[in-house]
Amino acid sequence: MTRAVGRRLYAALATVALAAATGAVLPTPAASAAAGSATGYATQNGGTTGGAGGQTVRATTGTAIHAALCGRASSSTPITIEVEGTINHGNTSKVSGDSCNTAAGVIELKQISNVTIIGVGSGAVFDQLGIHIREASNIIIRNVTVRNVKKSGSPTSNGGDAIGMERNVRNVWVDHATLEASGGEAEGFDGLFDMKDNTQYVTLSYSILRNSGRGGLIGSSESDLSNGFVTYHHNLYENIDSRAPLLRGGTAHIYNNYYVKLNESGINSRAGARAKVDNNYFKNSKDVLGTFYTDAAGYWQVSGNTFDNVTWSSPSSENNPAGPDPKSNTTVSIPYAYSLDGTGCVPNIVSRTAGANKGLQESNGSC
Repeated sequence: MTRAVGRRLYAALATVALAAATGAVLPTPAASAAAGSATGYATQNGGTTGGAGGQTVRATTGTAIHAALCGRASSSTPITIEVEGTINHGNTSKVSGDSCNTAAGVIELKQISNVTIIGVGSGAVFDQLGIHIREASNIIIRNVTVRNVKKSGSPTSNGGDAIGMERNVRNVWVDHATLEASGGEAEGFDGLFDMKDNTQYVTLSYSILRNSGRGGLIGSSESDLSNGFVTYHHNLYENIDSRAPLLRGGTAHIYNNYYVKLNESGINSRAGARAKVDNNYFKNSKDVLGTFYTDAAGYWQVSGNTFDNVTWSSPSSENNPAGPDPKSNTTVSIPYAYSLDGTGCVPNIVSRTAGANKGLQESNGSC
């Protein structure tokens, strides 16, 4: 055996040993992530491609996810991480390296770029463990379930957000995810999909958000107005108290979503926010669109929506519901191409396609 061959063999064995220790398996070079490309505002600002063109690795623990990030040549080297199994506090440790900045008890995508995380095989479940995206860009998360992330009680993770983005985040596409809790703030949970402190060019598509007090927000307060350009399409919001979503400033395009049992309020446009709300189906819900809990007005452009057993509260100084007969009070120009499904087909299409482990199915334009 030559020295060169010996060195290569030693390196290969070391790699296998590391993979076994961390729960990662490096597949063959032919392995690749599922097909599909970003939509909505995530296609703007240069687009969102995640780890396309980089190495594909597999992870079965949170530590392995962090090890994959830390093992890159740089913090921007493209990588696709295929995840299978249950990721939890017991298997998610901090890993150090020049190309990462991780922490225990949370999937930390911090100060990095060009990453795809996708569930494969029997599925990926992040159990009581949130995904935190901070000072990062060009991130794709697909086909994962994130459940019961707490901000109080035990164990806690990610401030109680299933997926949280904050501080100078750009170009994130979350697709075919299932984000769920088991109650509201009193039970220790916060938001399912939150964006704060200068987060822009984000799309949430074909996902389920359910059983939570708070669906998600753009902007942490009415002084945090640097966020926006967010698309929500073909998502199911089910049994959500409020924030479906809450918009504090910024621009949002909200189309072909299916809302069932919004208990207190739904799309809450505040503080100058502008929402284009097209061909959504609202069912068995209350105050599904308007400005709520503030006198800082927001705005909306509406078309093609169905309001099925929706009730509306009376206007007041801090309560401006758009209904019972919603009318547009602004116009919003959308810079990308998109196709609207007929509103009557939305319940069937979204129920069939949205969420993790649905085979990444998308609408084919028919019921």
